Amino acid sequence: MEFALPLLEWLTFGLRWLHVVVAIAWIGSSFYFIALDASLKDGEAWQVHGGGFYRMKKYLVAPPELPEHLTWFKWESYSTWITGFFLLATLYYGSASLFLIDPATDLLTPWQAIGVSLAGLAIGWFLYDSICTSDIGRSDRRLIVVLFVLLVLAAYFYTHVFSGRGAFMQIGATIATWMSANVFLVIIPNQKKAVAMLLKGETPPAYLGKRSKQRSLHNNYLTLPVVFLMLSNHNPLAFATQFNWVIIALLLIAGAAIRHFFNEMHAGRKEPWWCWAVAAACGVAIVALSLAGAPRDDAQAASLPPTRTQLVETVQTRCAMCHAAQPVWPGLAHAPRGVRLDSEAEIVRHLSEVRAQAGLSRAMPPGNLTEMTAAERALLRAVP
Repeated sequence: MEFALPLLEWLTFGLRWLHVVVAIAWIGSSFYFIALDASLKDGEAWQVHGGGFYRMKKYLVAPPELPEHLTWFKWESYSTWITGFFLLATLYYGSASLFLIDPATDLLTPWQAIGVSLAGLAIGWFLYDSICTSDIGRSDRRLIVVLFVLLVLAAYFYTHVFSGRGAFMQIGATIATWMSANVFLVIIPNQKKAVAMLLKGETPPAYLGKRSKQRSLHNNYLTLPVVFLMLSNHNPLAFATQFNWVIIALLLIAGAAIRHFFNEMHAGRKEPWWCWAVAAACGVAIVALSLAGAPRDDAQAASLPPTRTQLVETVQTRCAMCHAAQPVWPGLAHAPRGVRLDSEAEIVRHLSEVRAQAGLSRAMPPGNLTEMTAAERALLRAVP
């Protein structure tokens, strides 16, 4: 047991590091190929990088003959999903009572929450893929609207059965599953079918490439929102507020608008500068909603700024069981993120962080496990 927790911490850190590295590789290749495809003129593009000149040529259906060596871009996607799922299992399933569920709602046990999460990933992919392959998928605009509504409904559902942190991570995992499954179940299989037909001397049908391109474009537009969602556990003002599901909806719009600007720019068309106005408006709305949705049950709030003694007693009573040199919560080897709140000096040092996590939002304590009262949260909000 002495070495088990440190080893688990190193395993988690290693997974985070690997997940970020492979995600960078996947996002980079995705952005590059979308930009390359958009910049082709008459199926050809010249590029310069690193002292060399590159001539790119695209075949809409298939080349007249297949080269001996092909470079497949797939393991970046697979590795990102695999490492992300292990992180989800290690952090959120392994500590479901802390991060995944909201004990205050008393809706799910940890095991039930894990089951809902796993089922949600599978059902989410089934619905997404079914919609894309239905008549709705023949119109890109109609498809985008339907998928947007689907994600917003999912966000509303998850924010009402999970904790805010867990709901954001679940939506991020759902989108990531769509993206990686697009590569594994649609894009790569279609490419393999095309290669097999070429080896037989046959001409692959155009719909194989068309379907793959549609899914690839979906991945491109969903990239920025999913990155934000995966980083959201560091931002309680996003996930631990009343309007968190609306924030997810606005995030989807903002991320898609930013990608649309760059996609149009790479295509050589007139830059749609309105995209930045849309993204900025969504950003302002997100900040406003995060503040409007913060705890406001401060009828018991002190009329004067709280004293240091009041603050120290509140934090030590409600937070120090985990944020201590030797946490008493099972499974914690050290204070989360190295933040210790077991002394007056440390509490004063981290007071602004405590205010954001427990005063301006209900992110901490997780699920209000230590039963922090409305009056105590009001004290933290009153910190000058």
